[in-house]
Amino acid sequence: MQVDSNDAALIERCRAGDLTAFEPLVEKYRQRVYRLAYNVLRDADEARDVSQDAFIRAFQALPSFRGDSAFYTWLFRIVMNVARDRVRQHAARGRAFGTERVDEKDWDRTLVDPGTAPDASAAQIEERERIMRALATLSEQHRTIIMLSDLEGLSYREIAEVLSIPMGTVMSRLHNARKRLRDSLGPLLVVLLVLLLALVAAHAEAQQVVRFGTRIVLASDTPPQTAPSRAPEPPDERLEAFLPKLRQLFRYNHYTSLERYRGEVKVGATQRWPVPGDRQLEVTPQSVRKDTVTFNVRLIRGSVAEVATSIQAQSGNPAVIGGPRHGAGTLIIILWTNPTP
Repeated sequence: MQVDSNDAALIERCRAGDLTAFEPLVEKYRQRVYRLAYNVLRDADEARDVSQDAFIRAFQALPSFRGDSAFYTWLFRIVMNVARDRVRQHAARGRAFGTERVDEKDWDRTLVDPGTAPDASAAQIEERERIMRALATLSEQHRTIIMLSDLEGLSYREIAEVLSIPMGTVMSRLHNARKRLRDSLGPLLVVLLVLLLALVAAHAEAQQVVRFGTRIVLASDTPPQTAPSRAPEPPDERLEAFLPKLRQLFRYNHYTSLERYRGEVKVGATQRWPVPGDRQLEVTPQSVRKDTVTFNVRLIRGSVAEVATSIQAQSGNPAVIGGPRHGAGTLIIILWTNPTP
């Protein structure tokens, strides 16, 4: 399969030195890459790490991409290699491929209808246990073939490219994998297995929720004039503790909290708030890596983006962004992750 024309154009821009051209490729394939990594590793944190590592390796290897296959099959091959490396790293700690199970409470949250009768719910749990036991009996090769074919929808030729094996081997492994599952589960439950894998991956990705707090601070050399109708702001202990750092960064005499917001959104979703001066603040968590969150931040006034940046924040190390002039001072945006209530 030839490279998609849009992908080819972005790849050529990357090769020519335009680093921003890789971002649309990441956005286009990140969910499929994450899903592939998750179905190999069965761990959300590991899958996120592998996804990021795979994209980094893909970017570094772009000069070697010849375009003989679709970009996503080439990318999937990198993901599989990184995921298998991770599996081998964990094997010594007893986490060999195929031995981990998803906690039963996760199945309950994902698939059990709260309105289901007790007998029906018990039957669903028993059915899922049968599926997981059957899945665990498959080898890594057979699990991977089932996932690439029935979940990702790749053709025999594309699977062969991803796994670097002959197409005949793909057909043989897929036939054997499906036969083993039919022997264990019956034809109907083979379909349920595919649906179950998709739901588990979707559930894990949907659970990536980021909690964060935002302060809009006015830095100035003189205290701002307080409007008579406005009630005094309550003490902001978090900001007070951070003032020494602000003074080092900006060297103003006074720092006044103008707005305080708290957000809780899924990765990729945007939270919007009003900011003094007829502005709007947009904060989008882009990724989570352990205790570090990468945010896209935009401060918009009318049709102009006065601030547009990507920045990282940690629970004990907030992100600080210097903004535009406002009145007699300068606006500062501060982001804390996992804010206290």
